[in-house]
Amino acid sequence: MKLSFLFIVIIAFSACNNQKNPEITTKTETEDHTLKLNGTWEMIGYYNYVDNKVTDSFRTNDGFRQVKMYTDKKVMWSKNVPSDSSEWFGYGNYNVHENELNETLEYGSEMMRRIIEEKKEFNYELVLEKDKFSQIEIDDDGNRLYSENYKRIE
Repeated sequence: MKLSFLFIVIIAFSACNNQKNPEITTKTETEDHTLKLNGTWEMIGYYNYVDNKVTDSFRTNDGFRQVKMYTDKKVMWSKNVPSDSSEWFGYGNYNVHENELNETLEYGSEMMRRIIEEKKEFNYELVLEKDKFSQIEIDDDGNRLYSENYKRIE
C-alpha cells in the first residue's frame, strides 16, 4: 500500500513539473524578442524586383561600405565608394510603423544635400529580423523596385 501511494505521488509530481503554461511562456518570449532598428548596420547587398519578386541579387563590391546607425529616433549613415571621390552621408529622424520605415533627413554631404533639397522624406517597406533588415523601395503603385540589405554589426 505504501509503495502504491509513493508511486502515485511520484507520477503526480512529475506530471506537475513537466506541464508548462503556454500563455506565460509566449508572453515572456515575445517581450524578450522585441525587434528594433537600434544599433549599427552594414549593407551587404541589394535585390532587384520585377513583379514584386526578387530577380537579381548583388553583394557589395570590395572596398564599398555603407553603414547606418539608429538610436531611438535618429538615423545617420555614411557610404564609402573607393572609386568615387564624392562624400556620402546623411542625418535625420526616422520612425517605424508596422512594416514601414520613414527617414526624414535634416542634412547631409554635398551630394546628399542636393538630393535633400528635392526630397527630404524617404519611405521604405521594412523587413526586420534580429540581425538583418531590408529597406525596400516601393513605386507609386505599391510595387517593389529594389532593396538595400543590411546585417547588424553592433
